[in-house]
Amino acid sequence: MKRRDFIKEAAIAGATWGLANKLAANSPNTLLWESQKHQDEIRAVLLHLSYNMWEDYTPTQYQTKDYPKNDLREARAWAHCFQPELTFDRDMWNKVTGLMAQRNLNMVIIDLGDAVKYDSHPEIAVKGAWSPSQLKNELKRLREMGLEPIPKLNFSAGHKAWLGPYQRMLSSNQYYAVCKDLIEEVCNLFDSPRFFHLGMDEETAGHQSRHQYAVIRQGDLWWHDFYYLTDIVEKQNIRPWIWSDYAWHNEEVFFKKMPKSVLQSNWYYGEEFKNEPNSINDIYVKLYDKLEAHGYDQIPTGSNYSTDLNFMRTVDYCTKIISAEHLKGFMQSVWMPMLPPFLQKHTDAVNQIGDAI
Repeated sequence: MKRRDFIKEAAIAGATWGLANKLAANSPNTLLWESQKHQDEIRAVLLHLSYNMWEDYTPTQYQTKDYPKNDLREARAWAHCFQPELTFDRDMWNKVTGLMAQRNLNMVIIDLGDAVKYDSHPEIAVKGAWSPSQLKNELKRLREMGLEPIPKLNFSAGHKAWLGPYQRMLSSNQYYAVCKDLIEEVCNLFDSPRFFHLGMDEETAGHQSRHQYAVIRQGDLWWHDFYYLTDIVEKQNIRPWIWSDYAWHNEEVFFKKMPKSVLQSNWYYGEEFKNEPNSINDIYVKLYDKLEAHGYDQIPTGSNYSTDLNFMRTVDYCTKIISAEHLKGFMQSVWMPMLPPFLQKHTDAVNQIGDAI
């Protein structure tokens, strides 16, 4: 931990507790992104530079340098566990991003995690992580292809493995300082991007049932840490972006406390979009309707993880119930590692969004 100044650390932590009152749910937005409301509809794909977003340890059978190449299920299981080396294939990345440009997509959200050797915290990086200059060069290449790169660091306790030693320090002074360092450095590396995706999904006991260290923030502490993170982003004149699933089981408090300045991505990856009462529709699908009713900007997210029918049906449903004012575009997700056995899954995902929008 490169925290050489205890006073700085204490100041960072002490300043956070007043953020909740400052970020009222209906506060007016004065950030730079307000002047960008009328840009082209977003056609985005989420890609993983880092894949250490789930299990925080590696079972014995997956403690191998390479993944099983003849079994897709086992290859994904290998990648889903914590791996000390970068789980990434550059040639495949180039193929996928090249196809995105060909299909006229215009944004790539990059899940960075521990795949970058950050100047502020190089101790987080896995072996083979990119240097900041490598990342900068790739961002330049993507922009030249017509793809707007957007950073993502998931600060959910359910996806904390990428934080290395700091994953066991959530809500501590040291944790707050590290989060601030990383967000500010990434904003600089991305040359002040339009958005910054903070994750914040799936922070439940169930989603950590296979973790060796499970921790959950609840009530005011979750909101305190959330406000702290969004405040850092907004001070860079960048719009925070999160997954919206906290609202699935905390609807009342979500709509009471969630600022309109935060861009929302509800997600649902199934086939069923029937406009009738049922548990799936009421919890997951209807959140698109509720976010619209409360006036939030949205980028609905689909996936071909479970079915190839989801993305088109997500677009069909959301274009009918979300106003043009609040529908900022769509995001496609794959939830597969950037490794050659999964190339077809990635190309199918890109083609699905290309066909749907």
